[in-house]
Amino acid sequence: MKVVIIQYNAGNTQSVSFALQRLGIDPVISDDPDIIRTADKVIFPGVGEASTAMHYLRERNLDKVIPGLQQPVLGICLGMQLLCDFSEENDTTCLGLVPIQVKKFSSPLEKVPQVGWNTIYNLQEPLFTGIPEQSYIYNVHSYYAEHSPYTIATGNYVHEYAAAIRNKNFFGVQFHTEKSAVIGERILSNFLQL
Repeated sequence: MKVVIIQYNAGNTQSVSFALQRLGIDPVISDDPDIIRTADKVIFPGVGEASTAMHYLRERNLDKVIPGLQQPVLGICLGMQLLCDFSEENDTTCLGLVPIQVKKFSSPLEKVPQVGWNTIYNLQEPLFTGIPEQSYIYNVHSYYAEHSPYTIATGNYVHEYAAAIRNKNFFGVQFHTEKSAVIGERILSNFLQL
């Protein structure tokens, strides 16, 4: 199976690669459109800032390549947010593959960003097959995707939000699968089996 991790200027490609290697997959890390298009599965990771990331994607024409992919695609953290229509982070127009908005947490009571372990619930297959409700996953984020019919897992920090989303072959998780221990590994494994 050929798994490609999209390389762009938004870090955590190595930790995602190590997580896949633990599952017996040796991924390719690339920003080459031809290599990405020929993958069986594509992972779109990300740690960083939305407008800078979108600028990089546009420079390399990846803003045209990613929406045309037919195989399963998994966005992680910023990668998930970039699948959406728009992010409040520097008023960024994103890829528009999931028609929802990304907003900033605002709370006088809670620290922003959310950093650390939290639970997810209302889990939907196939990404969450075999994963118990209220499983713990690892988060680092100040922005969240709003709840919608595309939500396939729910998180709660300040208020409920979409911890995972799906539209057709495009999946996204707000949390870091590669840092979420056994649960994160199972989610990656379920994605690889799609």
